[in-house]
Amino acid sequence: MKEPLLGKTLDELKEVAATVGLPGFAATQMAQWLYRKGVSDIDMMTNIPLRGRAALKERYEVGITRPAASFTSSDGTRKYLFPTKAEGKYIEAVMIPDDDRATLCVSSQVGCKMGCKFCMTGRGGFHGHLTADEIISQFLAIDEAASLTNTVFMGMGEPLDNWDNVSKALVILTSDWGFAWSPKRITLSTIGVLPNLVKYLDESRCHLAVSLHNPFPEERETLMPVQKAYDIREVVSLLRQYDFTGQRRVSFEYTMFAGVNDTKRHADALVKLLRGLECRINLIRFHAIPDSPLKTSSPQTIESFKQRLNNAGITTTLRASRGEDIMAACGLLAGKGLKR
Repeated sequence: MKEPLLGKTLDELKEVAATVGLPGFAATQMAQWLYRKGVSDIDMMTNIPLRGRAALKERYEVGITRPAASFTSSDGTRKYLFPTKAEGKYIEAVMIPDDDRATLCVSSQVGCKMGCKFCMTGRGGFHGHLTADEIISQFLAIDEAASLTNTVFMGMGEPLDNWDNVSKALVILTSDWGFAWSPKRITLSTIGVLPNLVKYLDESRCHLAVSLHNPFPEERETLMPVQKAYDIREVVSLLRQYDFTGQRRVSFEYTMFAGVNDTKRHADALVKLLRGLECRINLIRFHAIPDSPLKTSSPQTIESFKQRLNNAGITTTLRASRGEDIMAACGLLAGKGLKR
């Protein structure tokens, strides 16, 4: 099996060039073809000599993973189903259009280990990490590739549990030789994997979103088993050591569950937990999943909760629900596809 060029950093492409007898500057040429022009075949790299291309093709291929299917929501959201290197397993990426923005929600793992009680992804178990080429393919293989303006690492999987591949993808997205995106166009969401969260904060300038969902540790643990390993109080304490007063933002995701985390007691505890930290809270309407006792809070409860937080000085908004009719909304990605 040939090795993909996609997902390689500039230094790795320099190693590739050396192995096939190409000069070092051929690495930059390959990077331009891969990440700026999105070529699908090595023969399309026309400024690389024919002999060099032939040598490349003996060992390498571009390696773009094409989607197996796509589904379009009534609100314009589009979900793509991608095959993976885990046999018989698929992941999903979601393209969300919004006026002049086109945001891609990308996956980082095949399934998920974290077992959050409100998320479909973890129900199918964990089947492996996506490689950097599989992550980058999600940007290049969709119909809207040329018009993307932003991305959120909020699809299937926990990005910081696959830090080696996710960090490589972030380098490719933000480097001048790669996509050359500003870090301001990228947000990574995490449940708070502390060791790799430190690496992310130190090595990246991209935005951060933390899945919080309950300010009381013992109650959060019933929703998110990861609380046992990574206490949300320790996560917030770590964040207080970083500067979010400039262009880099930190936000907290908070899914609203009726009678579980939507009371005044919870709102006041959120204020206490986050007081003094420059941040915002994104409230999310819970999207019901099969055989779950959890129910979404009423619109009136959500509005009252939002106002209580805003009145306490924490900027709080309600995230628009997109793509629910094609199982593309928050918590619904399961890599199973749909009937057309």
